[in-house]
Amino acid sequence: MASPRPSIRQLECAVAVADELHFGRAARACAITQPALSAQIQAFEELLGLRLFERGRRGVIVTTAGAPVIEQARAALAQLDRLVESAASQAEPLTGTLRLGVIPTVAPYLLPPLLPGVRRAWPKLRLVLREEQTARLVEQLALGALDLLLLALPVEQGTLEELPLVREPFWFVAPAQHRLAKARGPLPEQALADEEILLLEDGHCLRAQALDVCRRAGVETPGRIQATSLSTLVQMVANGLGVTLLPEHALALELRPDTGLVARPFKKPAPSRTLGLAWRPGAARAGEYRLLGQTLAAVLAATGGSRRRA
Repeated sequence: MASPRPSIRQLECAVAVADELHFGRAARACAITQPALSAQIQAFEELLGLRLFERGRRGVIVTTAGAPVIEQARAALAQLDRLVESAASQAEPLTGTLRLGVIPTVAPYLLPPLLPGVRRAWPKLRLVLREEQTARLVEQLALGALDLLLLALPVEQGTLEELPLVREPFWFVAPAQHRLAKARGPLPEQALADEEILLLEDGHCLRAQALDVCRRAGVETPGRIQATSLSTLVQMVANGLGVTLLPEHALALELRPDTGLVARPFKKPAPSRTLGLAWRPGAARAGEYRLLGQTLAAVLAATGGSRRRA
């Protein structure tokens, strides 16, 4: 005889309590009364034979035994959501909700020009965006909290289906009075050899890509100062702490006239990164993801010229 199964409502209540760490707020999130939520949690714990939560003076905490159960409950609910969305997509593609994870070195620069085009092409699609570093996005994708990722390829963590969209060159950025900023023509990578190159902190995939450029240029020890974002990186360069590399899509937003900075291209083949989509192998909506990728690539191609002029 099969073991008794928890109800979907019990899973929803448990995840809500874990998210809110407060029974009152969790009850409001589930649109039920607090006694009703407590009853659902109690029935779930009795079915499992273990305590999921402890109430103390500082609020609710998830027990050690309850933590993996909550993650499995979260994944089960996500799977149910995908089942419903997959069924709906059979009638009409790219409708309903799609949870898209984006890395920080892409989100503020690519999403503003991309999203209007996506809305025009797929007006019934509702994108829910989450900005995180690559490792965290891949983790959330595996748990079912995200459906699709927009990031730099290839993805080192995990085995994912990938769809390249665009190759994005890196540009050299330095104060206007810097010797390389005044040089004529595109720069060779080797010109970086004697420079204090500032990079993002560990965890950003752009750091690893920039380190590859540094190694090819013969830079053994890049700048010791690390930034948490591209905007901070630009401020450091503007304050004379060194030079850096920026992806092309970031130039228009980060290199405003008042920064006093100059961006210079590299000689071909210029150092670059590949941006694209990634999703779980065997995803039910893989065909839709490829269709969305075609739309994104078309919008990127259409806006490329204006971006370079900027």
